[in-house]
Amino acid sequence: MRYIPPIVTTDWLEKNLDSSNLVIIDIRPKNEYIEGHIPRSVNIPFDPLKSAWTTVRDDLLLELPTPEELFQTIGLAGITQESTVVVVNKVDTSFNRADIVRVAVELIYAGLDNVAVLDGGYNKWVKEGRLVTKEVYQPTPKLYRGTLREQIFVNKQQVLEKLGQAVIIDTRDPDVYFGISIEPWGPIPGHIPTAKNLPVPWLWTPEGLFRPLDVIKQVVENIAGTTKDKEIIIYCGVGGYSAVLWYLMTQVLEYTNVKIYDGGWQKWVKDPRGPISVYRWE
Repeated sequence: MRYIPPIVTTDWLEKNLDSSNLVIIDIRPKNEYIEGHIPRSVNIPFDPLKSAWTTVRDDLLLELPTPEELFQTIGLAGITQESTVVVVNKVDTSFNRADIVRVAVELIYAGLDNVAVLDGGYNKWVKEGRLVTKEVYQPTPKLYRGTLREQIFVNKQQVLEKLGQAVIIDTRDPDVYFGISIEPWGPIPGHIPTAKNLPVPWLWTPEGLFRPLDVIKQVVENIAGTTKDKEIIIYCGVGGYSAVLWYLMTQVLEYTNVKIYDGGWQKWVKDPRGPISVYRWE
């Protein structure tokens, strides 16, 4: 059961720094962590190519690690089922911001309930003059074994079977969704037929803060509808932006039947290629 907010403020984190159950995961590169970090934070860098949080599988970027690898990472960070985990990163780009949430989603997938992301990230913490340290924190490793929430993710065949039934949401930038632009991991223009476009970068302010939740709520409801148990499948290019919308919809807005097509557009356009809609708004 969740007992902490899914998005925490710098004020909240500062007030809870001495909590015995708190684990802060800083996913910035090691060199940036060493230059300064929030006290008691554990550095487990995120890299879209290969890291504790990601792997390349079948030439697909940002794939999930194996359950065993994920459980080991969680245990080495000193996390138990009773832990409160806050994920921190810089928020310079929309990809940095999405990486924070991607890690949070993986922790929930691994069976944890009380996972949060720091609104505004490390940037806001430093800008406000809060305490930082250069002391590397070494947690006491734990043996972690969780129950995977496999229902979070769906594969290509499951998406194909749900075309015309589930609400499908494409979270990429509008020009990529429409087909005017392409991304290197998905070199064929267009989107999955029937998919509506909700660009995840629009959900942050230029400073990297989430927009007011009432605004996010209205945006989501106008795209996904207000029926909380309607089946919804979210995708993007490789799995970052889709994780953000899934997190907001399920952890904040309380939608109960939302799934991530983690293969995303990079998998959709690989043989056997899925159907494609291009140069049109659905």
